[in-house]
Amino acid sequence: MRATVLSLMVFGCIVWLTSCASVQHGADSSSDSKVAVTGSPFVSVDGSRLMRHGKPYYFVGTNFWYGAYLGSAGEGLERLGAELDQLKALGINNLRILAAAEQTGLTMAVQPALHLAPGEYNEDLLVGLDVLLAEMAKRDMVAVLYFNNFWQWSGGMSQYMAWLTGEPPFDPDTTGDWNGFMQNSAKFYRSEEAQQWYQDLIQVIVTRTNSVTGKPYVDDPTIMSWQLANEPRPGSDQDGRPFYPHYKAWIEKTARFIKSLDSNHLVSSGSEGSMGTLRDLGLYKDAHAIAEIDYLTFHMWPKNWGWFDVKRPDETYPLAMANSKAYVLQHLQVAEELDKPIVLEEFGIERDGGDYRLGAGTRQRDRFFAEIFGFLETQVKLESPLMGTNFWTWGGLGRAKSDDFIWRTGDPFTGDPPQEPQGLNSVFSQDRSTLKVLKSHADFMRNR
Repeated sequence: MRATVLSLMVFGCIVWLTSCASVQHGADSSSDSKVAVTGSPFVSVDGSRLMRHGKPYYFVGTNFWYGAYLGSAGEGLERLGAELDQLKALGINNLRILAAAEQTGLTMAVQPALHLAPGEYNEDLLVGLDVLLAEMAKRDMVAVLYFNNFWQWSGGMSQYMAWLTGEPPFDPDTTGDWNGFMQNSAKFYRSEEAQQWYQDLIQVIVTRTNSVTGKPYVDDPTIMSWQLANEPRPGSDQDGRPFYPHYKAWIEKTARFIKSLDSNHLVSSGSEGSMGTLRDLGLYKDAHAIAEIDYLTFHMWPKNWGWFDVKRPDETYPLAMANSKAYVLQHLQVAEELDKPIVLEEFGIERDGGDYRLGAGTRQRDRFFAEIFGFLETQVKLESPLMGTNFWTWGGLGRAKSDDFIWRTGDPFTGDPPQEPQGLNSVFSQDRSTLKVLKSHADFMRNR
């Protein structure tokens, strides 16, 4: 049975309909599907299915953006092994990882950086990426690697524009001007010089040979997907619409460039979905309709989007969950229409009361994860295009070092990027009740 999912959402009111038709999926009915018969260790696409080893690839993953940083530091190697082992034991085997941060003067950005200046790269962090991939391969885990960032915490597009102008980067953490910051970041798509620097970086990484394994990246099935950027947007909701055509052209041009370098791996955009595309589901669909984008991504942030108030959890939770389910269904419908797989690759809720301390409760997070996972599992049973989830975020053995929970250069990494309090959304190695919820979902997905 293949499900057709229809949804209607008005924030505060939700209706969803699910209808099923007796239609076999292409992977089952097509005897000449090259994906279905090869048994390849590379993650591939067959219609609205991700495939690996000749069968549908369902997964539970996490965001592990700092992985290459652990691989590059002697003192981080022990932590890297311990965290990968714990994730593997939980059934979490798909890691979304930052491939490159830009050297920047932005006040709340990670240091050190891999992309030091146009054409200049930090070899230590490139080796760290090699080490990470080698360690993941030992555990049969796969990576989604993103090359850029719309936001400031890794330099990203704002730093490209600073390199171009020679002026300090536009810093929203000091100016408070987020609309201006987003519009400035979006100039990146319209700069030919910035695009050349960006493609140079892509080429360096995609065509690299792993210094640990001796295997070229293009031949390494440990890599599932190259991702254009973290949460790329056309610009701000207020002023970005005139520049949507440039954003769409950038997705198409970059995806084709990556495909010209590497025919073995998938390409994805890193989009948040409609909320990251001027709050327009039609534009999200339009931007991802090209053949070179192999599967869809979307993110979901109930608190950030005003659906959930961590200080009034019992009062606001029902609306937050209703809107979350409706948001999922909207994006599954787009994937169904485009006949592409889709992954929910960022979502999360804070600890109880917005408390960042390690010992703070996780009742509200556990409740949210358990209910949203149950809903997603229903969609998987209905054979929707949903193939995986990457929760935000894995903090593992990282711990905040300061009473103000602000990350400073040299501090251990947690899953929370430097612009956010350390402990905000991180799932730590000792969060037993949350880990139990995650393992249950991973067991379900693994047995599909």
